[in-house]
Amino acid sequence: MFYDNYLYICINKLIIRMNQSKRISKILYYLCILLSAGYLLTFSYSVFCLLTGFAVTPYKENLYLHINYPFTEQPFLNIENNYPYIILSFLLVLLTYGIFFWLSAKVFKVFFQSKLFTEENIVQLKRFYIYNIFFPLPMVIVASFFVEVESIIWGLVFTHFMLGIFCFFLANIFKQGLHLQNEQDLFI
Repeated sequence: MFYDNYLYICINKLIIRMNQSKRISKILYYLCILLSAGYLLTFSYSVFCLLTGFAVTPYKENLYLHINYPFTEQPFLNIENNYPYIILSFLLVLLTYGIFFWLSAKVFKVFFQSKLFTEENIVQLKRFYIYNIFFPLPMVIVASFFVEVESIIWGLVFTHFMLGIFCFFLANIFKQGLHLQNEQDLFI
């Protein structure tokens, strides 16, 4: 009797925690989608403005540019007026963080699915860890030949690398879970 009650309590606590995790991951999913959209829309708007000259105002003897809010003279973004900076320190950063938050959203989506251990979920985790392990370092190294790279950027590269490694381990745990799940399905 005691064992049955204890097991019932443990299962209920586990269900509550799983529901809590699903709610948190759903909130983080939508937050990352919103951040991704913000970065990618800013990237698209900036490219459009820089290519067409729309809503761009030079200042300080043409050393800097304001990219203004649409149809206003209010500055939205302030950037240096040189191509290496514009491409490597501005546009590439907007694009890569737009992609980063999109991939992050996909990872958070994994955790509120009804079935965790699926091939598709493993693919999402793999995309995230490959992106974070193999993209930031080469991008910063290439950029360092053309623009000054501040020391905090190396910390961000390390942080992305560690996120990638963590997700690599998580993907391997999911692979093992899928393998065990498939074995269990065959056994039943």
